[in-house]
Amino acid sequence: MSQRRIILKSQSPARFDGVPPRARRVLRVWFFFGAFVLLVNAFVGENGLLESQAARAEYQLIVRETEHLRLENQRLRDEARRLREDPSAVEDVARAELGLIAPGEILFYIIDSADLVGQSRSAR
Repeated sequence: MSQRRIILKSQSPARFDGVPPRARRVLRVWFFFGAFVLLVNAFVGENGLLESQAARAEYQLIVRETEHLRLENQRLRDEARRLREDPSAVEDVARAELGLIAPGEILFYIIDSADLVGQSRSAR
């Protein structure tokens, strides 16, 4: 039968038997420094967490702008189709944007009395 050897934790061979305590401290400091640098890089470095969140927010903004432009494009297509097919639509646009009136209509200008008072004071 083979004999089993039981090694207690306190009796286990040390991995750094020949390394002086000061060198162990230096290695430990370098290890934690390296871990800290990697952690900071994961958050703020190129392709880090903060940059990923900024890219995600920019993507959402672009998606909203694209949807808005899609709706605007559809509205303009509908308006262009309406202007090609419906003569009354052309008339509506001419009245609204150019201030045109149809033959036989009478145009009345309504002047507010407060405007007249303001104009007479500024003329002085």
